Amino acid sequence: MIDQNRVVLNWNARGLNNSARRKVVRDLVADTRATVVAIQETKMEAIGRAVVIETLGDRFVENFVVLPASGTRGGILLAVDEDFYRLECTELGIHSVTALIRAASGHVQWHITVVYGPQEDNEKLMFLAELRWMKQVVSDNWLLIGDFNLILHAADKSNTNLNRRLMGAFRDVVQDLELKELNLRGRKFTWSNDRTQTRIDRAFCSAAWDLMMPSAVL
Repeated sequence: MIDQNRVVLNWNARGLNNSARRKVVRDLVADTRATVVAIQETKMEAIGRAVVIETLGDRFVENFVVLPASGTRGGILLAVDEDFYRLECTELGIHSVTALIRAASGHVQWHITVVYGPQEDNEKLMFLAELRWMKQVVSDNWLLIGDFNLILHAADKSNTNLNRRLMGAFRDVVQDLELKELNLRGRKFTWSNDRTQTRIDRAFCSAAWDLMMPSAVL
């Protein structure tokens, strides 16, 4: 996600538990000049300063928050470049990390929620309830981003094997939270297993956040 020189790198890394994958992420951070990094599916129960430095670089080591994986399932790492931002008021959910991002200059601040949604259908309604609850702890300037493991519309999947009940429940949450989806550039889908393609990685924002960063895209 890009707005002028504010770059949010959002990526499902499918594991940070080996040096090769950490190098891939670090190169991506350098190439995109990301100042906010949101990594899903770390597959790590603990992430310390050494791993953050190896994965993101020195500028991110003072401002990061981790949602531990359950064994090797899930996990989130959110970090910001100290030259630009500070992380404050962090809140850990079952499937999410929420934090206040404050500009180093002190003049701009906004909330971010990073999610890694569950893969099992019987857990997804609880995940959507968690998203509704987050509205209580965020400000008007809110960015909601991550791997939701849910689709909004039939067009978000390359076949007709759809759970329309969950699609409708997801749309209801987005509507009730009064969120706008950021445009996805250059592609229709964000995940593929060769047989099926889906759009499960998304970014939503509040009206106030959209006014603050009007040219943001995913």
